[in-house]
Amino acid sequence: MTQIDIRSVSNSSIEARSSELSTAILHTPTVPLQSPLIFQKIKDCRVHLKLECLQHTGTFKARGALSVAHQIPQHKRHLGITAASAGNHAIAAAWAAQQLGLSAKVVMQSSANPFRIARARAHQAEVILKPAGAATFGEAERLVQEEGRTFIHPFEGLDTTLGTAGVGLEFLTDVPDLDALVIAVGGGGLISGVAAAAKLIKPDCKVYGVEPVGAASMSQSLIKGEPVTLDSTSTIADSLAPPMALPFGYALCRAYVDQIVTVTDDEICAGMAILQEEAKLAVEPAAGAAMAGFLGPLRDKMKNMRVGIVICGANIDAQTYGDLLARGHTAMPDFLAS
Repeated sequence: MTQIDIRSVSNSSIEARSSELSTAILHTPTVPLQSPLIFQKIKDCRVHLKLECLQHTGTFKARGALSVAHQIPQHKRHLGITAASAGNHAIAAAWAAQQLGLSAKVVMQSSANPFRIARARAHQAEVILKPAGAATFGEAERLVQEEGRTFIHPFEGLDTTLGTAGVGLEFLTDVPDLDALVIAVGGGGLISGVAAAAKLIKPDCKVYGVEPVGAASMSQSLIKGEPVTLDSTSTIADSLAPPMALPFGYALCRAYVDQIVTVTDDEICAGMAILQEEAKLAVEPAAGAAMAGFLGPLRDKMKNMRVGIVICGANIDAQTYGDLLARGHTAMPDFLAS
């Protein structure tokens, strides 16, 4: 495997990109979680939530998309952008284009939640629906080749990482004495930035990732020692379901992430229910995964620690949320007893 140089992700580059994006990107709230349940389950653990669910477009994805869009040369901006996504990234790419006055054609999976398709269109993007997988990315590539559009990748690359690193920079600014961070992992775009920022600012801060059992490409990559592509994925957390890890994100995770754990879909639903009851937050499954990892496989590591959990997004329609919440309530007793 070709060696990836990650030195371009530095304190200075993270701070510079955060400053560049600060007029458009929100410094989202960091709030302490006063939870009797957590006090009961984990001794002397103090929890802070980073509410990226309140970011523009409803997820952290706005940071990476705008970071990439900002780097498009002036002579190419009139050609616009494209993206390929099941949902959240398409919304974020459409929003980023709108901020810069660029046209957007985003390619979304035909199986995407209609709520997310409508959100992308609300940001004035033309939405093209294609079957999941190669057809979605193939259509985006066609738009790059035939129309000259700039492709905004959903999770890979220096500019994406520098954008999401703002989450870690803000978290450690708001809570400088964090002992650990817990972050949901999909393609690695979020955790690569947050982990790099956290470790560069506070090297002894532990960084833990959480993946669905049915889409564990990054943890399998770390075990194998190189990025892997899964034959298939299966999880309710569609925003955590890219079937592959890619070189840049993998290299940063290898350098800065202490451990990645996995959780089942039932546990993810339980995490959503816990966030609703304990934090009064209605979130999508990816955010539920972070809470499930924290209270499940990471529970014993969290004792006597000040822990930050990234609440990465909340793009979910009411019907789907209600169904998953009911599933979470059913699963919660066994999950908490384990």
